[in-house]
Amino acid sequence: MEDKEDKKEFSLDDVKKQDRARRAMFWTMIRGAVFRRRSRALMAVIASAVGAATLFVLVMVCIVVPAQMTEEMRTYGANLVVTSNQTGKTENGIQQMMVDHTTGMMRATGFDEIHATYRYDTVRINSASYQLAGIDSAEVKAMNKFWDITGAWPAHTNEVLLGTDVADKLSVHVGQSITVGAIEKNTANGTILDTDGTRMRIVGIVSTGGREDSMVYSTLDTLEQLTGEKRGADVIEYSSQASGADLTKLVNSINNMTSMNVTAQAVSKISTANASIITMLTTLFWIISIVIVALTLVGVSTTMTSIVSQRRNEIGLRKALGASNTSIAREFYVESALYGVAGGIAGVLIGAGVAVVLIQAVFDRSALPNVWLMLACVAVAALIAVIASILPVRKASHINPAVVLREE
Repeated sequence: MEDKEDKKEFSLDDVKKQDRARRAMFWTMIRGAVFRRRSRALMAVIASAVGAATLFVLVMVCIVVPAQMTEEMRTYGANLVVTSNQTGKTENGIQQMMVDHTTGMMRATGFDEIHATYRYDTVRINSASYQLAGIDSAEVKAMNKFWDITGAWPAHTNEVLLGTDVADKLSVHVGQSITVGAIEKNTANGTILDTDGTRMRIVGIVSTGGREDSMVYSTLDTLEQLTGEKRGADVIEYSSQASGADLTKLVNSINNMTSMNVTAQAVSKISTANASIITMLTTLFWIISIVIVALTLVGVSTTMTSIVSQRRNEIGLRKALGASNTSIAREFYVESALYGVAGGIAGVLIGAGVAVVLIQAVFDRSALPNVWLMLACVAVAALIAVIASILPVRKASHINPAVVLREE
């Protein structure tokens, strides 16, 4: 009984030794194949490195560009406008509590936003009527960076910012003063022009090429003192990172709350342009990525075909000695994967440096390489190398040892 157990133990140990010997031989063959054909191996590594580097840079740009484009588009004004229905809670304008509520709904979507409120009233300057907007200059400036301002924004009482059309009609410039009078409304006698007025200093002139050129802007305090009336805003303009379906969903959410007595509307020019440009650029980058992957496949496949051709005699001899097609294929696949991993690591390191410099130089943004993205690119490079070796490996499995040995 003990002899049987000893024989069993001996046989198991023997199997383990044989497995270790096979593994040692396998890696010896791999090392020999790599170092004996260093030039071919280097070509495969370079092909994988170029593919991995280019792919990493493109993916990094695809991550950065949408955020950059969205941020840039936000400087061109609002992509969502909320207006008062002048009924119910907003009969006297949109009060601060309602502004906070709608802003909270915007932020609940997870997208960043900036907003500005506007209160509009009609005033007279030199017997002509103009629309005066009471604003928070800091809010409007943050949202409308594209406004061309000559001078400064109104920051104190009795300071105004004129649209360029208004300034031309009045023949005034920055530093001069104008008299601005409120238009009082009397339900019995109609509209009466206030004969008095308030002297206001022109601190700036704005030019946008839009309706802003025909308006006058002041601080909200200035407008309230001029009209003698305190009420809420007429409009809230939002510039949000939300676009497309997300923006539509947000608009519907606000409009479905009828108790708020406000109406939300997407500014289609901004939101549509933002979404279309981002989609176009992202699609272009992915198309280029696919082309790069295809070229990498061709490069690695060509190199592996050359390696198989050089090792034709060796493969025939090994098959004659009893090596199976599976063991030979496994060796080539592992060899290809090693080329892919080596090339992937080198390519990702190079691509990370190129991506950081490119994004900083072209998009003026700082971007740190993502470790998970780097690992993913290395894995993709290894996978591409293995896929590229399928056809060469099939060719190796069809080598007839008798023919090869006869040639020898």
